[in-house]
Amino acid sequence: MFKLLTVLSIVYVCHARPQNGAPPSADAQATIISNTFADDGAGNFNFAFETSNGIKEQASGQLKDVTVPVYDTNGQKTGDQPGKAEVQTGSFSYTAPDGTPITVQWTADENGFSATGDHLPQPPAESSS
Repeated sequence: MFKLLTVLSIVYVCHARPQNGAPPSADAQATIISNTFADDGAGNFNFAFETSNGIKEQASGQLKDVTVPVYDTNGQKTGDQPGKAEVQTGSFSYTAPDGTPITVQWTADENGFSATGDHLPQPPAESSS
């Protein structure tokens, strides 16, 4: 009886497994159709790529002279000194699953990161009263 149950269990498991995997999505089959990259080794760069499913990204960066605050061991500002900051700008775009084109433009610099895009929520306008 145990042998029969074991054989039937094995037969059941073999027939229960998926016979065909899910078809690969178009995104999984996407290929890179263009790709460029340049880096001068001194903090300046440019890159861009595009895939066969319409995804695009580009970015560039360069060093910028900035004033850097100096702090003592207690966390008190004691002055400023010259420094460098990497400033980067870029964008990316793709088509959302519902067919909506999405484009984001962004900047990252000494003031932080900011991104804009028509699909992103916007803060309410300041009222002047």
